[in-house]
Amino acid sequence: MDYDPMAMDTEAEGPSVKISDASAHHVNFELSSVDLAFANTIRRVIMAEVPTMAIDLVEVEANTSVLADEFISHRLGLIPLNSKNVDDVAYSRDCDQCDNYCEQCSVTLTLHARCTGDEIMKVYARDLVVDSQRPNNWVGNPVITDPDGLGTVIAKLRKGQELRLKCIAKKGIAKEHAKWAPVSAVGFEYDPHNKLKHIDLWFEKDAAEEWPPSKYASWEDPPQEGEAFDYDAVPEKFYFEVESVGNLDPDAIIQQGIKVVQEKLAAVIKDLTDGGSGGAAADFDGPRSPDMNMNGGAAASGWDQGYTTPFGTAAAGGSSGWGQTGAATPYGATPYGQNGSNGWN
Repeated sequence: MDYDPMAMDTEAEGPSVKISDASAHHVNFELSSVDLAFANTIRRVIMAEVPTMAIDLVEVEANTSVLADEFISHRLGLIPLNSKNVDDVAYSRDCDQCDNYCEQCSVTLTLHARCTGDEIMKVYARDLVVDSQRPNNWVGNPVITDPDGLGTVIAKLRKGQELRLKCIAKKGIAKEHAKWAPVSAVGFEYDPHNKLKHIDLWFEKDAAEEWPPSKYASWEDPPQEGEAFDYDAVPEKFYFEVESVGNLDPDAIIQQGIKVVQEKLAAVIKDLTDGGSGGAAADFDGPRSPDMNMNGGAAASGWDQGYTTPFGTAAAGGSSGWGQTGAATPYGATPYGQNGSNGWN
């Protein structure tokens, strides 16, 4: 794609976006007519608050592989799942159809693999079978981009070994866990010639050799020799690079990020308009983890880690098997009693 940023550098009203490079998995663009705080807000929201789908619960029916249940569950959670039209999926904490999960707030995937031959059998993401009862036809499908159409390797089995699992994918955000991240990398650069002196270019011998110019340096005029430093200058252009993990298209990631920022700003404006009465808190239900309320605590349905420990079920308010009656945590009562006392109740 031919792009001449200098030729397209025109005055614009409000934020301006110019796409310099785009593909199915990444997009580079220039954002101008905004300040540094706004550009960083977009970056942070894209990275941490765009909702996607990921496997959150795993019910292990059979596992005779060399990998522990928790290890396989962790690998399953990191498999990218298609999150197109993820707004059709309700957060499990908000679902009025169930107490834990159902077809309105989750997607069920099953895996049954057994090695019967002498050769080592590899189990791939393609072996996950997606239940047809789901909010739309895309959400929950494992993202497979390799030429052979196999996807991520989940485990390897030898003769007689078996895996039989039931996976529940839920909607969440990367602020709670990285498995919900829509991007593998997102960042921006500004002031490629360092005119603003925001970076101290430390060098040993020659700054020009040790700090080669970035690819965006040719898009802006270099500083003139003897030019006076402008103490009032501020960044004007931000060069973004966004790389998707495959669960969402790059343009959809950016649009969802902007939508989240708009909702946050609308909540602030409404709260200020209402005179600080807190009315916005009831209206704004921003993205967060599937089972967390706005205050960061467990939702009414409780935490369900999808497994039990030798000390009892790891549920909110549950007992850890020590017989104590202390403060309840998401993993059961602590062995130190109420308010951190040192007694073993």
